[in-house]
Amino acid sequence: MSGAQVVAGGGDFRPRVEKLLTDILGLMGFPARLDLQDATDGSLSVALHFESGTPPGVEPGKRSQVLDSLQFLLNKMLHRPGVERRWVMLGAGAHPEPRPRRDAAAQQQAAAAASVTSVAQAAAAAPAQQPARASAPAPAAQPQQRNARGGQPAQQAAKPAQAQAPAKAAEADERTLQVEEDPAFREAVRKLAEKSASLGRFYAFAAMKTEDRARVLKAVEGVGGVKVAAEGEGRNRRVVFTPAKPAPMPKRSLLPDDDEDDVDA
Repeated sequence: MSGAQVVAGGGDFRPRVEKLLTDILGLMGFPARLDLQDATDGSLSVALHFESGTPPGVEPGKRSQVLDSLQFLLNKMLHRPGVERRWVMLGAGAHPEPRPRRDAAAQQQAAAAASVTSVAQAAAAAPAQQPARASAPAPAAQPQQRNARGGQPAQQAAKPAQAQAPAKAAEADERTLQVEEDPAFREAVRKLAEKSASLGRFYAFAAMKTEDRARVLKAVEGVGGVKVAAEGEGRNRRVVFTPAKPAPMPKRSLLPDDDEDDVDA
């Protein structure tokens, strides 16, 4: 092999990216015009300009689980043994933001850890530098007033009401939303719920809008043998089908343990 470095498939890398993406998007039923350019972090950036509308769960200019999954699959198919791996980034309607390099991210984490340590050391040394002060006499204990029924003190009775205030706003309950019913969508969701109950399988809908999650929860009302609920927060919120009698998965159908680190060299 010559001294020249072989980079991610050589000169046919871009054509391979275009062909694989075109084939995958065609099979998905969402063809797109591809705009490829070299990113500043060394990766290949691809902007997907969908020709007949974006796939469900995809919004122009935003990340989504659909794009993340497509990006992961594409990089798995592109990287071959014996060549330097080059990451491909996908964006809907625009080029994605470049990813921070691992060495830069490690430096940022080390700097942040050093800053936290310095602050902790300064906070620990602060009490020793302050002159000792005479402690103020404790106020005389005041008799606590009982409520009208002679139960717990009035001040203690008011504490539970204050403690009930949530620390942060919870996700909205999709079951309370009023949405327009889609008969075809409702029928498909009920069939999946019945399948989950009969086979004992777990299913989930991800990357759905709030209105669609509400339609799912309303559609499964009355289906027995399965519990359907919305879980998670933000873009990770999903609708999960939990059968009343789960069945074990056959070993031959289990997927291998894999993650993004295999392709993110």
